[in-house]
Amino acid sequence: MNVSVPKFYDKLAEDYHLIFVDWNQAISRQGEVLDKVIQSKFTMSSTHNIPLLDCSCGIGTQAIGLAKYGYNVSATDISPASVKRAEKEAVSHRVKINFGVADFRTLDKDVSGLFDIVLSADNAIPHLLTDEDLYKSFQNIHAKLNQNGLLLITIRDYAALKKKKPITTQPNVFDEGKRIVFQVYDWAGDEKTYTVNQFILQEINGEWKTKHYCTEYRALLREDINKVLSDIGFTDIEWHLPADTGYYQPIMTARKI
Repeated sequence: MNVSVPKFYDKLAEDYHLIFVDWNQAISRQGEVLDKVIQSKFTMSSTHNIPLLDCSCGIGTQAIGLAKYGYNVSATDISPASVKRAEKEAVSHRVKINFGVADFRTLDKDVSGLFDIVLSADNAIPHLLTDEDLYKSFQNIHAKLNQNGLLLITIRDYAALKKKKPITTQPNVFDEGKRIVFQVYDWAGDEKTYTVNQFILQEINGEWKTKHYCTEYRALLREDINKVLSDIGFTDIEWHLPADTGYYQPIMTARKI
């Protein structure tokens, strides 16, 4: 993982909600979809109060959404500023979540207890740029799961992305034209990694302000992740595509045996 990743999210923390047309609506929608996927993987009549760790919580989008569905949520992130904001947002949304700062690669030491579910959403796993970090992270996630526990991750569809190798996303225009959000991609020569330049433009009191944030990702294919998970001991690896779930990214589920 590039050392700039925590700095990227620390800087973005106060503006992260601006990426969405309506962040509160995103909390509700993502919580609803993820709850349905989880419910489909458990035979119990209710998942109420089931222990869940969101290990890349950001400012709380998924953690808050799932807490509203009754999950007993703990939430960690590598970015202290993001965790600090998530704590405030959880209070605002009147949900109880146990927060902490933790790295994927040291979850076993950073986080106490075991969980029936571990979640990492919003394309966080592809920040792991080496096989060593990828294996280490999934081993730590595996260690935090109870027997028969469920892992969920969501990442971009890199098979489709690598075919097109876009250099920019379509600008999203919000707030009646007063907020514009888009990304510019710089692909590495081997096409295995790329740098994302996140731009947020806002008209404030008649003057346009531009903010730029930069980080690096690895274009991880599903088969890459499947192999690592299988090697570590996960089973029942399944990919749930947006056309079936309504979620904005593919969702992967796997079991700890």
